Amino acid sequence: MSKIGVGFIGAGGIAQGQHMPSYARLSDRVQMVAVADVNEESARAAAERFHIPHVYTDYREMVQRDDIHVVVVATPNFLHKDATIAALEAGKHVHCEKPLARNAHEAREMVQTARRVGKLLHVSLQWRFSGVAQFLHKYIVQEGNLGEVYYARAHALRRRGIPGWGVFIDKEKQGGGPLIDIGVHILDTTLWLMGYPKPVAAFGATYTKFGNRPDVVGLMGQWDHTKFTVEDFAVGLIRLENGATVTLESSFCANIERDEFNTLLLGDKGGVFADPMSERPVRIATEQNRTLYNIEPANLPNVNSYQANVEAFVEAVRNNTPAPIPGEHGYYLNAIMDAIYESSATGREVRIDVGLD
Repeated sequence: MSKIGVGFIGAGGIAQGQHMPSYARLSDRVQMVAVADVNEESARAAAERFHIPHVYTDYREMVQRDDIHVVVVATPNFLHKDATIAALEAGKHVHCEKPLARNAHEAREMVQTARRVGKLLHVSLQWRFSGVAQFLHKYIVQEGNLGEVYYARAHALRRRGIPGWGVFIDKEKQGGGPLIDIGVHILDTTLWLMGYPKPVAAFGATYTKFGNRPDVVGLMGQWDHTKFTVEDFAVGLIRLENGATVTLESSFCANIERDEFNTLLLGDKGGVFADPMSERPVRIATEQNRTLYNIEPANLPNVNSYQANVEAFVEAVRNNTPAPIPGEHGYYLNAIMDAIYESSATGREVRIDVGLD
């Protein structure tokens, strides 16, 4: 194909703030064809801003267009499954916002559909494309500098970061709170740096200590505390099929000194602490000749991770290669989160089965 025709389902903040600008920058390879949103005013505003010629209020009608090859699903979580499956069934490749779905049952159906129809399902977990993550994947996975990675600790923590917009506080529509919203990013990146072994079990707990109170400051807008139905803190211990373990902490609101987004990986040849938002984004600890070394790379690349994410997917479609972030990984993440939520409710470890047959 000379250019890939793209249609967008959803014209809200993430669509206009990240997806549409990223696809627009690839005008030599991409033609933005149509946008669909139940809010026609939003759809028309997006179409005018990004010079998209066709507007729909029903995405099922839009995905039937022959000049659309890729559909971007940029809706709230509860709408991911139906929109993705409709696009796949119409013969389109799909770029779906994270998390893949509200739960593993929905994610599994989406992945099975993509496999059945032979189309790509790509999950928008753009942190993998950051300069820090790209460097570490080469250093750890491709070159094996840490040896056997047997433990990781992942943090996605906000001090006062409950979103004051959208459906982020609605369990039914979102699927969960910080665990499924921001924890998904750091967990995906951490598992990717471990080679993405399958999860086999998880134990965890979730807490709601702030979101349902009227006396808590909202630094990301003031939410309606009477409608808060998700957790504001989650912790989990995840066991992987290769024997490694991961601990995960994620919060919208917690009494910590500062926000955190980082991961620690321990191997038998070295360890890495990655803190991409700090002035020291990568710190490596190792030993050679009975001498301990602390290493910090001096020239990590500065990457627009959203742009790199979109470009990688577009090239996969053009070259008929696998999705850079396959739906299967999104399914694993949903299965882990389901297990942590279930474990919190039951007080027991929960087995995880990510089979697709």
